[in-house]
Amino acid sequence: MGRGRHGFLDHLAALPWPVSLILGIAGFAVIQYGAPAWFARSGGIFGQAFAGNTHVFSTFAWIFLAACTFGSVASFIGARRRRRLLDTRTDLDSITALGWRDFERLVGEAFRRRGYTVEETGLGGADGGIDLILSRDGQRTLVQCKHWKRERVPVNVAREMYGLLAHHKAHAVQIAAMGGFTRDAERFAEGKPIALMDGKTLLSMIREVQTAASHSSSASAPAAVVDAAPTVGTAGSAPPCPRCAAPTVLRRNKRSDSAFWGCSRFPACRGTEAMESLEAPEHLRNSA
Repeated sequence: MGRGRHGFLDHLAALPWPVSLILGIAGFAVIQYGAPAWFARSGGIFGQAFAGNTHVFSTFAWIFLAACTFGSVASFIGARRRRRLLDTRTDLDSITALGWRDFERLVGEAFRRRGYTVEETGLGGADGGIDLILSRDGQRTLVQCKHWKRERVPVNVAREMYGLLAHHKAHAVQIAAMGGFTRDAERFAEGKPIALMDGKTLLSMIREVQTAASHSSSASAPAAVVDAAPTVGTAGSAPPCPRCAAPTVLRRNKRSDSAFWGCSRFPACRGTEAMESLEAPEHLRNSA
C-alpha cells in the first residue's frame, strides 16, 4: 500500500528547519514588497490594478510565511524524533519492535549520520518499493526497507530493485531487511551494485554512528572537567586565570588524565592554563 503523493507542507517539513524558515521569510518579503513594486513598474491596466491591491499580496505573504513556519516546526520535531529513535536502539529486539514506518526512519537516520542526504520518496510503503534515496559525493543510492521479522527477502525483490537502478539512473541499491535474505537473493546481488543489509549489519551501523556521535559530543565538551574536590593552588604557585585574572585551581582532565590550572569561577569562566608551561609545586602535581 503506497503512501501517496507529498503536498507542499510535506516538502517543507522534509527540508532542514532553518531552510524552511528562511524560505518563508524570503518569500514573505518578495510577495509583500517585491511583487507590488514589480507590477507598479510594469505599467499597463493590469499592472496598476495588481499594484493597487496590496492587501491581496499581504494576505498571500502571511499565508506563505505561516505555511513555511509550520513546515519548519514540523521539520524540527521530526529531526528530534529521528535522533531519539536511533539513539534508543540498543539491540535487535529494540529494532524489531518498531513499526515499518519507524523502521524506514531509523534506516534513513543511520545513513544521514554517515553523511548522506536522505530523501523519503513516498514511492514505497508497507509492502516495499523505493523508500529512501541517498545522495553523497554525486552518487545516488536507492534504498528499500523490509521490516519482515521472520521472512527472508527473496530474489525477486533484488531483481526488482536492480531494474529500478537503471530506470532511475542511480548508482547503487541498498536493501535493509531484518529477517535477512535467501541464498538466491545473495547470489543475484554478487558482482552487482546491490548491498544487502540484514538486521545484524544494520545494528552494527547504528552502533557505529552512535559511537561517533558520542565521541563528537565529548570532543566539543569543555576541556576543563572538574574533579569533585579540586586542589587550590597556594599563593604564588597558581597563575591567574588568563581570561578574567581570578585565582586558578588545579584540576584534572578525566579523559586524558592530564593536570591543568582552571579558573576558580568555573563554569562562569572557562579559562585554563596548561601545566606544561608552568612551574607547579610537586605536591600540587601529585594531588591532582
